[in-house]
Amino acid sequence: MLFGICNISIVPLRADKTEKSEMTSQVLFGEIFEILETEKLWSKVRLNFDSFEGYIDNKQFIEISEADYVRLKNNENVYVAEILDFITSAKNDLITLPIGAHLPFFNNGQLRINNQQYTYENAVFNGKSNKKDILKTAFTFLNTPYLWGGKTPFGIDCSGFTQMVYKLCGYQLFRNAKDQATQGIVLSFIEESEAGDLAFFDNEEGEITHVGIILNDYHIIHAYGKVRIDTLDHSGIFNADLQKHTHKLRVIKKMI
Repeated sequence: MLFGICNISIVPLRADKTEKSEMTSQVLFGEIFEILETEKLWSKVRLNFDSFEGYIDNKQFIEISEADYVRLKNNENVYVAEILDFITSAKNDLITLPIGAHLPFFNNGQLRINNQQYTYENAVFNGKSNKKDILKTAFTFLNTPYLWGGKTPFGIDCSGFTQMVYKLCGYQLFRNAKDQATQGIVLSFIEESEAGDLAFFDNEEGEITHVGIILNDYHIIHAYGKVRIDTLDHSGIFNADLQKHTHKLRVIKKMI
């Protein structure tokens, strides 16, 4: 088995081994993965964080040893806490990093990928946060444009948004809404929910296609066109701009 790590800011993870293929997710700097298949231009990988699989351009990652992979897998995760920041290499080259990028082997402002050393001097997320911090973190992404497969403030989708918010607070969610809906404890009514719980919504076929984070006073923050705040009721999400319900409520889950 081979192992890899993302060594540039943001990399598309694609459904197939071509640049024209759908971007199903993104890989951020410092994320590690197993390399399942490899060809001349593309590799199929499985991300360590959520076991999500897809294809990545071979020019957009480097291999690491199994020993480093295991240590990083077992180490406490440390993430960039600024919306946009940068690290500096030993040669004073800069690499820009989005919020949520991993800082491998981080210690006293230093991090490492293979033999390459970097310096990072600003705020980080690490460890588990209180449930109230989920809302504070969610507001960081407010007005981020919607992007299918996105996971950053430059573009994010609904499940990428909930996954990243929980990730930065120290909790692990699956990548897609339908899979996230298998996690946590079911709540029977909105009245039982707390700010920070997740609400899931389905389509006419009954498939869960959308997710958002419940706020206080019957509101929800979710990615729909952009990360926005709307009203939540027993029917679903009511969009005041459109003056109609846009999503049908299926289930509410308490994750923590």
